[in-house]
Amino acid sequence: LSDCLACDNCMTSEEGARVFQQNQKELFRILNLNKKCDTSKHKVLAVSICPQSLPYFAAKFNLSVNDAAKRLCGFLKSLGVHYVFDTTIAADFSILESQREFVQRYQRRNQDEHALPMFASACPG
Repeated sequence: LSDCLACDNCMTSEEGARVFQQNQKELFRILNLNKKCDTSKHKVLAVSICPQSLPYFAAKFNLSVNDAAKRLCGFLKSLGVHYVFDTTIAADFSILESQREFVQRYQRRNQDEHALPMFASACPG
């Protein structure tokens, strides 16, 4: 989130409140609270790893992408994170949906003056 441009184009105000809670300081606060209390009172921590981050870690530590994923997952769990999710499948679905929308827009470009151009993006953060 430190790279987020805070453009507010990717979320509603409700999602903004959730994103506000997702930062390093809050993560370590919850991890420390979980260490001090009964496991029945733990807050469940889930981390998602985007496909773009794994090659970075792999290159930085001279590992394969699979080894980087395993080590990163192990590290997060050693900190006290309960679940680690890989969002590669979500990125794949996003690409497929963008492709489908582009083909539909392209096919109706002569009937609908607003069909093209089609703008698509991924968060620069």
